[in-house]
Amino acid sequence: MKKVGIGIIGGGLMGREMASAFARWCALTDVEVMPELVAVADLVEDVRNWFRRVPSCTQITGDYHELLANPAVEVVYVAVPHNLHESIYLDVLAAGKDLFAEKPFGIDLASARRIHEAGEKSGRFVRCSSEFPFLPGAQRVMQVAQSGKLGRVLEVVSGFHHSSDLDSTKPANWKRKSATCGEIGVLGDLGMHACHIPLRLGWKPSRLFAQLQKGYPQRPDGRGGMAVCDTWDNALLHCWTSIDGQEVPLRLEMKRMAPGETNSWFVEVLGTEGGVRYSTKEPKTLWLFENGKEQFWKKTDLGFGMPFKTVTGGIFEPGFPDMIQQMWAAFLMERAGLLGGRFGCATPAEAVATHEIFAAALASQASGNAVSL
Repeated sequence: MKKVGIGIIGGGLMGREMASAFARWCALTDVEVMPELVAVADLVEDVRNWFRRVPSCTQITGDYHELLANPAVEVVYVAVPHNLHESIYLDVLAAGKDLFAEKPFGIDLASARRIHEAGEKSGRFVRCSSEFPFLPGAQRVMQVAQSGKLGRVLEVVSGFHHSSDLDSTKPANWKRKSATCGEIGVLGDLGMHACHIPLRLGWKPSRLFAQLQKGYPQRPDGRGGMAVCDTWDNALLHCWTSIDGQEVPLRLEMKRMAPGETNSWFVEVLGTEGGVRYSTKEPKTLWLFENGKEQFWKKTDLGFGMPFKTVTGGIFEPGFPDMIQQMWAAFLMERAGLLGGRFGCATPAEAVATHEIFAAALASQASGNAVSL
């Protein structure tokens, strides 16, 4: 396989996940490119030191500009607070590197549009991180939704729920502050996960009414004091979209404070002739609705039916590390012109479209009215 030199800017949770996905690349059996982690940049020494266990990672630095000057780095993955997205993404592109950007692709709509424009002018290959659509259940939902077997679509629901913020003793971090996370709050944190499949299916909202909710106004700051938390924690977006010439309700849900939900991503499409539903709460289960004189919800167990084949037996279930690896396979294969009709990563245009949804949600919350996009 052809090796591609990867640099990571921001070596925290997601940076380590990416490095571990590269280490398991031999599990993939139908890809023709191979990522090789060659450089990492992070401001924190302890974070940087973790990457010393990766033999191929020969550059470990606290200055990302040094990483961008490394000719061995061809692709840069960036996972930093939202307020740093634009400046670092633009630096990556200016350095002549391809970019795998974390969502939400800028702190606000204007920032996302500037990043998109810079990517277009640079001619570099740019995509945005979004893992969940690579699950077999998500792939099956899209196949059923596009099959025409559902009849007239009546309703679509897509969302992502956490519950960790229910703990009032959880220390505040950058995601709880508008200055670093953005005014969009949870929309930027979880919104791509809820929007990716509807947008890929062409179901962008035409108008929406938003219900945004804030949680605890203060949290421990980790130093014995309290920190102000001013971002939105929960968001319900009641939207209208057009499907086959008909207006259809589309509900997008993003919650940091959802009782009982550790980490649940879900999507449901209901029509006059059938329906389909999937949630990571039951990661092996696909639900299919069958209409007739009697109505049935049927369920089937899904195996390891990932877009890119692996050595893993088909009876086993995938997990989050597998989604990460599949997403990278899609990125690198599409970059090489070898995607071959398989599902691709979120595009810059889709990332900007999520920000257009988020901006409309803020306007709706402020006015108390539905807003057109």
